[in-house]
Parts: sequence; structure tokens; C-alpha cells
Amino acid sequence: MMYVPAHFAADDRELQELFASHGAADLVTMTPAGLLATMLPFVHDPERNVLRGHLARNNEQWQQPVVGDALVIMRGPDAYISPAWYASKREHGRVVPTWNYITAHVYGTLTVHDDPAWVEDVVRRLSDQHEAGRDEPWSVSDAPAKFISGQLRAIVGVELAINRIEAKFKLSQNRPDADIDGVIEGLRTAGQSATADAVAQARPVD
Repeated sequence: MMYVPAHFAADDRELQELFASHGAADLVTMTPAGLLATMLPFVHDPERNVLRGHLARNNEQWQQPVVGDALVIMRGPDAYISPAWYASKREHGRVVPTWNYITAHVYGTLTVHDDPAWVEDVVRRLSDQHEAGRDEPWSVSDAPAKFISGQLRAIVGVELAINRIEAKFKLSQNRPDADIDGVIEGLRTAGQSATADAVAQARPVD
């Protein structure tokens, strides 16, 4: 079980934002062959509370029966936090480095879908999700149908029916206001704007 202090616990809104915006995640399964893991993108269906993705047909993970729940490890932005950024360093010096991050451990029952129509729907949803906002978004329909058909035969679909989520948004919420200011400024100066934005958004409200 993930260790999650109360000030780093995520609420439902934060979780839904992570599900909608995360990059690739790690699918981890315990199998008779041992632990297997693959990094792959997922699309979240909130109505059915499932994650959907696909694996290469040659990947043995989908062929191995899963012992117990499968686990998907999602991540948001993360970054090293220097104690030099804290106002507290200048006040008393009792500070140490840490790491800020967003992560969610999503547990559930894994189902394999070896069905081209099902897999095509997932591929279209994933493409649409990650192409959204581009000036000229690519669509599956842009490629020749025969080519897409061949590509679909090379992958299989996977679906995780979610039954438990453990999430941790560790974003300096336990630091004094002046330290949080320093973290945000330090991250922006270091080019870590995504993590800086996450820290600013997670800032406790009095």
C-alpha cells in the first residue's frame, strides 16, 4: 500500500485531471512467469470506470494469466526540489532536498480484447486525446484503411476495470508559504514549468 500523508492525498478532481492528462503509464502484472511490466498510454472511460490501451501482439504480457489484480502506475510532473530554494534555509538551515511528484497506483481486473474493432476504437480515442489542441491534428482516418488494418492486427487491447486507486500529489503542501514561493520560482528558473504549475495549483488555501 502506498504511503500517503494526509496533506499529500488527492481529491477526485485532481484524479480526474491526472486521468485526462497523463502520458504513458506502466502496466504491471504478476503472472506465473513472474512480474511483467510494459509502458503504454491509456485512455480513461469515466462512465465505465476503466482504463483502455493496447499491447504489441508479440508482447508476452497479454498472453500470461494475471495473478490477482493488475496495477497501472500513472505519473504527472515531477522534479528535484533543492533546499536552496526555501526561505527556511536562510532562517535556520534545517532543510534537506526532496522530490515533488504526482503519481497514482490504479488497481483492477485486467481483460484482454483480441478484437480489431475494439482495438481500433481505442487507437482512435488515444490518437484523438493526444492530438487535441494541435493546429493540424492527425486522425486514424488520415492513413490508408488497408495500412491501418495491418497495424491493428499487430496489437491487442487491454482494459483495466478499476477497483482501487491510491494517489499521492506531493507538491510542497507541507511547507510554509515562503518556501512554496521559493519552490515555484526555483522550478520555473530550472525550466520545470509543469511541476511549478502543479505546486502552485496544489498550494493550500487558508
